[in-house]
Amino acid sequence: QRRVRAPDQQLVAMSNSAASSADTSAPVNTIDTSVSSTAVCDVRYGAYEGEHQMDAVRALIDKDLSEPYSIYTYRYFISGWPDICMLAYDSSDAIVGAIVNKIEMTHQNTKRGYIAMLAVDKKYRHAGIGSSLVRKAIEGMRKHGCTEVMLEAETTNVKAMALYLKLGFIKDKRLTRYYFSGND
Repeated sequence: QRRVRAPDQQLVAMSNSAASSADTSAPVNTIDTSVSSTAVCDVRYGAYEGEHQMDAVRALIDKDLSEPYSIYTYRYFISGWPDICMLAYDSSDAIVGAIVNKIEMTHQNTKRGYIAMLAVDKKYRHAGIGSSLVRKAIEGMRKHGCTEVMLEAETTNVKAMALYLKLGFIKDKRLTRYYFSGND
């Protein structure tokens, strides 16, 4: 498992009102928060609306992630930060993608976004939905004043690692014995 984070410069550089202590002469890789042109046309996106969606979100995420999250874990994230927990819906309004996030204060007294869970229904993968959900979540975090975004991903989850690297995240450190599955 690797802890992956977007460099501080990425979010700061994208916000016109934020000041950056980064060396401005160094090239800055930014995360493009626009929706990919490869996204499925009949998929729409929106923030989590309420408890009536909880079972569908849990079912989608529990299908794909190796960690056994309790209802309390879902409620902690989703109830605390519903506007940055984004969902993707198909044409029949079924939830086909979800990203669960939070915002926390760092020791440096700055806000950091955290991506806790991301899942896309297998039938809808490779259509840009995961990328779009991440971009939309980051945009929401930026609006809340976050200067960085971090997440963890299992080292065996090659597709997730590739997605995050493509979006501009960098590998920061390896956390051993982090996952119950031992895939770290």
